[in-house]
Amino acid sequence: MKRTELLTAAGSLEDIRLYAKAGADAVQIGEHRFGARLPGNIPAAMLKEAVQTAHGSGLKVYVVANRIFDNAGADALPGYLEQVAEARADAVVFGDPSLLSAAKEAGVSHLPLHWNPEMTATNYKTANYWADRGAVRAVLARELNMEQVLEFKKHCKADVQVQVHGVTNIFHSKRLMVQSYMEHRGERDAPGGFGMERGLYLIEEERQDERYPIYEDEAGTHIMSGDDLCMLDALEDLFAAGIDSIKVESLMKPAAYNAAALQAYRQAIDAYVADPAGYSYREEWMEPLLRLQPADRPLTYGFYFKEQVY
Repeated sequence: MKRTELLTAAGSLEDIRLYAKAGADAVQIGEHRFGARLPGNIPAAMLKEAVQTAHGSGLKVYVVANRIFDNAGADALPGYLEQVAEARADAVVFGDPSLLSAAKEAGVSHLPLHWNPEMTATNYKTANYWADRGAVRAVLARELNMEQVLEFKKHCKADVQVQVHGVTNIFHSKRLMVQSYMEHRGERDAPGGFGMERGLYLIEEERQDERYPIYEDEAGTHIMSGDDLCMLDALEDLFAAGIDSIKVESLMKPAAYNAAALQAYRQAIDAYVADPAGYSYREEWMEPLLRLQPADRPLTYGFYFKEQVY
């Protein structure tokens, strides 16, 4: 039987090595000029070394180029994709259709493509449209419930990837809202920083106890979920449906936490492959992860068991 891939995002060569040891099958990497919501910056000059490091550890490498590009960004894409192909990356993650034109212009249309438009990947017919144009994987919106995910997988021509753990993106603007606000106040830097440091939050007036982290990078401003998705004890339906890849989101978490999460999901995948009929969740898989889980970040099932209204 085909084994479900365990995927995460790496922000450095050290991350790649650590996540390989923790049980990942593949990593996403990228450069802030072209990728949004990356846990670190791996510039084009380091791509070849990063890919070699990952391949040497048995990992596949997917380069993230998922920004919504302006004219300058789109013009820079062909040269970047040439470097991605030269580095022998296993796929490119995209959301903006301009990437397909750039790949053709660069003569690298053979690069496998993973279609990821974030919140708008909500039906298999759109995914199949992109599959007919070269996409080999569809990354599903986090807002889909379990029934919708399983129906998507049943009819999708491409492989299907879902997120199963970590923070989720709930809002994105290309504007650098925090930076602009702080500059308006005459302050160059916000307390805690704009990116990986957890110092900036959005708080609702009616729900003062919920904090939504603000993450800002070159792609703009992102508001993230106030909780962490965790499907570790509810994976069996995804496995049985043949979901091709599950992602542990590494953004805004320390590497040690991400490694613990990967180890937990690795055990679940291996247990299912060894005995699908006898598979059952084991509480000991969760224990190391719970010891590292931030007290202000509750674990939830996200929308998997909710009816979402668009």
